[in-house]
Amino acid sequence: MVDMNAMIASNILALLKSQNKKQTNLADALKTNKQTVNKMLNGTRMISAVELKAIADYLGVRMEELTKISKAHSETNAVHVFMGKVQSEQAKQALRIADELSDMILFHKRVRENGNDMMVAWEDD
Repeated sequence: MVDMNAMIASNILALLKSQNKKQTNLADALKTNKQTVNKMLNGTRMISAVELKAIADYLGVRMEELTKISKAHSETNAVHVFMGKVQSEQAKQALRIADELSDMILFHKRVRENGNDMMVAWEDD
């Protein structure tokens, strides 16, 4: 399953880069601080629909542009590939559990990395 938060963040970051805009400018446009925007863009904080609309307006794109799933990120998850190949319901359930566990592990890894990043002095990017 595609992590939509990561996909949205990736789309936002790509648009910021292509438009030569900074996260600090986005924070100003959202009337928030860079820490909050950083959390949105690294997956430790969900982006609300209202914030998504404001981001789309700031970047001059439709919300659909921010939520699109690129072909490069379409079904590349090995667990999901195997899901279609197994026959027994027990095997499918085991793969679902493995998928959920890997999602949790990756989320907590990002949270830990982000916590470490926040301990480092900020530079305007």
